[in-house]
Amino acid sequence: MRTIRIHVDAPVTTGQDVALPAQAAEHVARVLRLEVGAPVVLFGGHDGMEYDAVLAEVDKRHVVAKVGEGRAVGNESPLSLTLAQGVARGDKMDFIVQKATELGIARIVPLLTERSEVKLDAARAEKRLAHWRAVAASACEQSGRARVPVIEPAVPLAAWLASLGEGGPMRLALLPEGTRRPAELALRDAAILAIGPEGGFGERDRSALAGAGFTGLKLGPRILRTETAGLAAIAALQALYGDL
Repeated sequence: MRTIRIHVDAPVTTGQDVALPAQAAEHVARVLRLEVGAPVVLFGGHDGMEYDAVLAEVDKRHVVAKVGEGRAVGNESPLSLTLAQGVARGDKMDFIVQKATELGIARIVPLLTERSEVKLDAARAEKRLAHWRAVAASACEQSGRARVPVIEPAVPLAAWLASLGEGGPMRLALLPEGTRRPAELALRDAAILAIGPEGGFGERDRSALAGAGFTGLKLGPRILRTETAGLAAIAALQALYGDL
């Protein structure tokens, strides 16, 4: 029997009764048709813990679980990667967030760049952020992670670069003309990886990235689509310096 893992966006502690989020409650009651007494696993997504629980109340719109014993989940990568991703169109961004989460990303920063085709006003930006965070939480449920990656609000590239300050993790930008290969980096415990949107980074973007200390990273002789590029780079870095 497969384990039903459910993300609860709140602290979880042994002994408490937790009302499941509306979407999870509907899935448990109407899709899975679980009954009172059925076992589930809950996690808050912030402390690396998951908790055994049993369903205490079940109806079509309201499900409550009784929280039991907790345990630390030790499957986070020793390599803390931040993906700074040029916002992609349509479902591509959902795909990137989902798969990057499965690959162990720690943080995602959606970037608005010179060639970005996606325009986000304040209301739409807030809605997309909530959606991307839900996608990441769902990917954690599936992949067994108990820490949901931090997903920051979409930000213009220049503003994000200005916020980085001096020092910090190695800064990498995936570029067709990049000169460094993943195996040549000698990473330790963290890195920032910048990926352009459809069409890649423009000239102003590249100049700004270079000025902020980003090294051009190259994966191979082929140009990758934005929804492929970041995931391939994450997988390569995790294989060399992380836990893949």
